[in-house]
Amino acid sequence: MRKTMLTLALAASLGAAALPLQAADAASDVAPDKDNHKAKAKDLDAITVNAVPLGQQADQIVAPVAVLAGSALDEVKAGTLGETVSAIPGVQTTGLGKAVGRPVIRGMDGPRVAVLENGLGSQDVSNISQDHATSVEPFLADQIEVLKGPSTLLYGSGAIGGVVNVVDGRIPMAAPQNGFSGRAEGRYDSGTEGKTGLFRADAGNRQFALHVDGMRRDDGSYDIPGGTQANSQVKTTSGAAGASLLGDWGYFGLSVSRYLDKYGSPAEPGNAEEGEPPVHIKLEQTRYDMKGGFNKPLPGIAKAEVSFGHNDYQHVEYEGEEAGTTFKTKANEGRVLFTHEPLAGWEGAFGLQYIHRDFSAVGEETFVPPTSTKAWGLFLTEQRQFGPVKLELGARTDRHTVTPDDQPRRKFSPSSFSAGASWRFAQQWHLSLNLDRAQRAPAEEELFSHGPHAASNTFEIGDANLKKETANQAELALHYHGDFVEGKVAVYANRYHDFIYLADTGAVEDGMPVRTWSQRDAKFRGAEAEATFHLARNASGAWDFRAYGDTVRAELEHGGGNLPRIPAGRLGGQLSWSRDDLRASVGAVRYFAQNRTAAFETRTAGYTLVNAHAAWTFHNGERSQWEAFLDGSNLTNRKGRLATSLFKDEVLLPGRSVSAGVRAFF
Repeated sequence: MRKTMLTLALAASLGAAALPLQAADAASDVAPDKDNHKAKAKDLDAITVNAVPLGQQADQIVAPVAVLAGSALDEVKAGTLGETVSAIPGVQTTGLGKAVGRPVIRGMDGPRVAVLENGLGSQDVSNISQDHATSVEPFLADQIEVLKGPSTLLYGSGAIGGVVNVVDGRIPMAAPQNGFSGRAEGRYDSGTEGKTGLFRADAGNRQFALHVDGMRRDDGSYDIPGGTQANSQVKTTSGAAGASLLGDWGYFGLSVSRYLDKYGSPAEPGNAEEGEPPVHIKLEQTRYDMKGGFNKPLPGIAKAEVSFGHNDYQHVEYEGEEAGTTFKTKANEGRVLFTHEPLAGWEGAFGLQYIHRDFSAVGEETFVPPTSTKAWGLFLTEQRQFGPVKLELGARTDRHTVTPDDQPRRKFSPSSFSAGASWRFAQQWHLSLNLDRAQRAPAEEELFSHGPHAASNTFEIGDANLKKETANQAELALHYHGDFVEGKVAVYANRYHDFIYLADTGAVEDGMPVRTWSQRDAKFRGAEAEATFHLARNASGAWDFRAYGDTVRAELEHGGGNLPRIPAGRLGGQLSWSRDDLRASVGAVRYFAQNRTAAFETRTAGYTLVNAHAAWTFHNGERSQWEAFLDGSNLTNRKGRLATSLFKDEVLLPGRSVSAGVRAFF
């Protein structure tokens, strides 16, 4: 309790932060150019957030949101989406080496956090198990948006904990200003002896636009303090092509993308003496997307947006050269969103969402039966300004059907309501309050799993009688934007009725720990804060110091004990400097020990990670910009384990590594 209270006190004393952004005042649908890349932090709140309607900017949204873009995104990009966004207060990651990492938002993970690509679900199976990678590539992102707290209103019951939306512009919504733009990057990592290369190009005019991109990463097993994390290698290839018709009427476009991944499971490195081969996973996904935006299509409608995605996904888990279980999904998802003209002072949007997903797992360790899921959702969101007070309201209703093979069908009708208010009581200050009631239908693995899963080393048992869970959340945040300091501090509480969680039983089956999907009332409460201090602007350069912290406490009601795999509290700081064509930063983040563990869960020791970054723009021409960079991570080579990970006792975080590379914008 002392450490939690210390973290809360320190976080609150930091004040509150500007969103951790460094990007241009430009719409994310346009390929980033060299000027966008160099924009300063003061421009960051002007970025349009794609994951919410009405074309709002980050500082106009009452609900908690953070965005990474431009040079700030370049400096934190990692091989997993979870690691890329983990420096945002309130956001951490699960982890299995450098190949797998899904975002954890305020203690919520798995099926409660929706991972989106351009507003549609990734439709992989990363929510089913912590050894499954996401099929979204952060290295190709223009910007990454994080909605913290229940976002079921816009994206359905799978977003009861939050949303991470990766915007990559694969369907152009506009042409580059000069008719052509692009970027390229190559880097080498000492910790894996790995190489990463990527390119992107956009071209077009007022009537037509084209997009192509590609990425290749080849990492060996990574270094850890005192050795190498066996079987942690990863090879990833991703690419896409897209095209759009453009005009004063709007835009309409199509894209096709391909994602390939092959990675080892460091939790299952094998044992040659006992004849146990290492486990590795081969993943592939083909995605087809359609998206359109139509200006004033009907009386009273300012804009109509339609999007549709079809995904064909599979991954195969191998024990040595022998194929084990094959996971497959075929999914269709569609959204229609109508933004209406202002009505009696209210601005808003309403829409419809549909998802049809067929899932199967076939092989020796089929622990979830083939399942078909269908869901319909209707939603409405409205906002209005009353002088210094802005009010946001929303509602959604869903129909959710889950049909497994040879088992009874389950039907759910989750509904969600939200209300938020922001009060600008002084020029530099505003206070926000968000209230949410959200419901989630159980996922297929929670309902129907039963059997061993070698890659995650778990014997998993579901419960077909689980009920929908209901969250009631309140968040209070104070924002300050001044010349010397800008920041935000927030506190929140979330009470869950019929919370679903994976509990360790202490039993062992087939040599694996038995974990069961269980349901009880639970409560989450936490705090997060961030502050950026603009220390100096003089001949020596621009000096800034960013401090942040977060903590979350999660436990079952009525003396039921702690919930498992809850993130540890953190406190971090970073000193940044820039002058002319140079910029550099050094920082450290302290992860406190996680001693509030569930039954049969081991404690997680605290650790401190020290990181640094430097970049030099050695050519800044009229049409192109070239930049050399150097990144150092875990420079003191400390042992670290993620409290959120099922595999923390077997798998360490990477040790000291240095990445060097060159990126170009043209």
